[in-house]
Amino acid sequence: MPFEFERQKIKDVILIKPKIFGDNRGFFMETYKKSDFYENGIDIEFNQDNHSKSSAKVLRGLHYQAKPYGQAKIVRCTRGRIYDVAVDIRPNSETFGEYVKVELSEDNKQMLFIPEGFAHGFVVLSDEAELCYKASGEYNKDADRGILWNDKDIAIDWEIDFEPILSEKDKVQPKLKDINKKELL
Repeated sequence: MPFEFERQKIKDVILIKPKIFGDNRGFFMETYKKSDFYENGIDIEFNQDNHSKSSAKVLRGLHYQAKPYGQAKIVRCTRGRIYDVAVDIRPNSETFGEYVKVELSEDNKQMLFIPEGFAHGFVVLSDEAELCYKASGEYNKDADRGILWNDKDIAIDWEIDFEPILSEKDKVQPKLKDINKKELL
């Protein structure tokens, strides 16, 4: 199998480590194989692929789509280095409000599977970073929601010693305790 699937402290979030075939010419890797992913609990149909580029010190998130437009994602960093964060916002979950944080980079080539019901964000640790990710649902502007990146109740340790660059929207997102729980999956 060309992948290793590693469940995180929130068991529904899975770190995916692809097998890299490299030599003096470069490398080859599979980034998605439906049968292997399905066999390891990621039995989701993906409907949209996204690609983003961000500058140094940019922090994006924490974003999610309100029901019924929730999105599962497989995120990978194809250039640079980031901390990628998934926050459990499933109201009836034992791990509601907890998070998983992993480093994704062009060097480690790892991917993070984030199921529906999670808010997602990342911070750029390199001069710039590019992310490619698969989403199970198509983006819906009217369902676009977020949570404040530095909500003290979640207490994400971003491990940064700089003031992140945020969008105007991300500067004023509500705290987890203030979001409309009826919109959550």
